[in-house]
Amino acid sequence: MQVLYFGTYDRAYPRNAQVISALRAAGVDVIEQHRPVWERRHNWKVGVRQMIQVARAERSLRHTGAVGSDADALIVGYPGHFDLPAAKRVARGRPVIFNPLVSLHDTIVSDRGRFRQGSTAAGIVRLVDRRAFRRADVVVADTDAHARFFCEEFGLPEDRVNVCFVGAEDRLFRPGWQPERSFHALFVGKLIPLHGLETILQAAVLAPEIAFRVVGSGQLEPLLATRPANVAWVPWVEYESLPAELQSSGCALGVFGTGAKAARVIPNKAFQALACGAPLVTADTPAARELLTDGQDAVLVPPGDPRSLAEAVRRLASDPAERARIAAAGRRTYEERADEATLGLRWRHVIERAIAAA
Repeated sequence: MQVLYFGTYDRAYPRNAQVISALRAAGVDVIEQHRPVWERRHNWKVGVRQMIQVARAERSLRHTGAVGSDADALIVGYPGHFDLPAAKRVARGRPVIFNPLVSLHDTIVSDRGRFRQGSTAAGIVRLVDRRAFRRADVVVADTDAHARFFCEEFGLPEDRVNVCFVGAEDRLFRPGWQPERSFHALFVGKLIPLHGLETILQAAVLAPEIAFRVVGSGQLEPLLATRPANVAWVPWVEYESLPAELQSSGCALGVFGTGAKAARVIPNKAFQALACGAPLVTADTPAARELLTDGQDAVLVPPGDPRSLAEAVRRLASDPAERARIAAAGRRTYEERADEATLGLRWRHVIERAIAAA
């Protein structure tokens, strides 16, 4: 089987890199037809400059020539919401599978507040979303909760939406965490409302004896200007250095935002922590419950609740045996449900069904 991974997707983004790696491990020949638009860090914006780049990229993609002519199906990678018209043209009747990860409107308008709800710009973003999701033959969501949202938001029949967890890149994120190391609670990721940075900083205030480490930058950076003394901040580390960060932590922090989107996702950082064998603390949400069980393979706390988060981190800091138990169980869950071998077979099955239905 040959698949053409297609579009302006960010090649370095974990969702794309992991899917391509998992498919190849499952015996799928993956070739790429890519035009860079979203590659640079912090470049994921919707502005005039990006739209000019997108327009140029789409013109080029529509005339890809012989590349991928033997492919059995196309996958449009994330973020590929503008790529569906070009993908449909290149596909010429072959199935087009959309790997969106998110709704643009849900992310840019509802979660990050870049455009005002009901504004012209927000309406354009919603239209781009709607056209992309409806043009795809198959949409692959990252959780059941997200799949239900896509069906309701865009009027998609349930049989056109499949689910494959985000997972992690096994070549990088491997077991290596040790409970005996000095304890600090580690957050890695973009500083956006989804992740609940405010909750983490408030928890740090409530647990001044615990060290917290924040790695990342973004929209909510100003909150770190008044961070408590027990919070260290590193604006960025190289992606290849993230496993070492996780392996040296006392526990890894997931997402704690209270928005609707936060309840529907299990972020990259959660899978990466599980893959490295680090104990994970994250919000108790419908999406998290699809994979994790509180007190068994992770510690789940109410979203937006700094007191509960502080108490959870304190418990882990004071009990090396408990954090070792949760860490080991989290790694087992990852191996059983979210490693590349498991997800590669899942993605392959989705593609095979799409080809059969075409």
